Amino acid sequence: MTTTTSRPLVLPGDPISPDLIPSSSSKPLRLGPGLRHVPPSDIVPVVAGQLITNHQKNSMWVEYNNNRYLPTPGDLIIAQILRSGPDLYYTLLSPHTPPATLPHLSFESATKKTRPQLAPGALVYARVVLANKHMDPEIECVSQSTGKSDGLGELKGGMVFEVSLQFARRLLMAKSREEGKVEVLELLGGEGLAFEIAVGRNGRVWVGGEDVRVVVAVGRALRETDEGGLGVEGQRRLVRGLVRGLK
Repeated sequence: MTTTTSRPLVLPGDPISPDLIPSSSSKPLRLGPGLRHVPPSDIVPVVAGQLITNHQKNSMWVEYNNNRYLPTPGDLIIAQILRSGPDLYYTLLSPHTPPATLPHLSFESATKKTRPQLAPGALVYARVVLANKHMDPEIECVSQSTGKSDGLGELKGGMVFEVSLQFARRLLMAKSREEGKVEVLELLGGEGLAFEIAVGRNGRVWVGGEDVRVVVAVGRALRETDEGGLGVEGQRRLVRGLVRGLK
């Protein structure tokens, strides 16, 4: 079973029915954006929006329109290096978010001698590991369970495009085509365009590739799909036009 389709509307402070809370004997419950745990066992919305539950991942969050990113543990994000301290980097997640710290050794196989040397302005694909109102966020570029990067780390070259937070969440859905109604990336790949992509829940999308024209076209497709609220047919028309322009 995957994400629910009912998506009830919730308001800040509304009680959430136990029937809507996923339960798993093997996985801890993960709360995403828009929800807060009030001890001992209450879960309370802090924003107005649609309550989304994913029983497969034992997670839930509130889908809402907001231009301000709020870091949540487990989020995949794209961060920009601001400066380096003795043991960690200070990074930017969004203009409205306090700088997030990235320990120098939070990379695969990193030691004091082999850790990446990242200059101000460099980009990393990372995961939020700590986020609360009392401390600055902390991010990592390595899996704590495997010690591997699992696709995280420095993003070299390419271009970064800004999208809405809601669109970024749709792109990151396990089944973005079925659940998020986003086909544009699959359509571009089906036309033979070669590119890499990293999506951050902080509203940033990195696109890499050898052909700059393709990178720009992919970024434009994402921006126009997002800003135009394009449905599947609209995305198909957009891709056909962009591909014609590349020939």
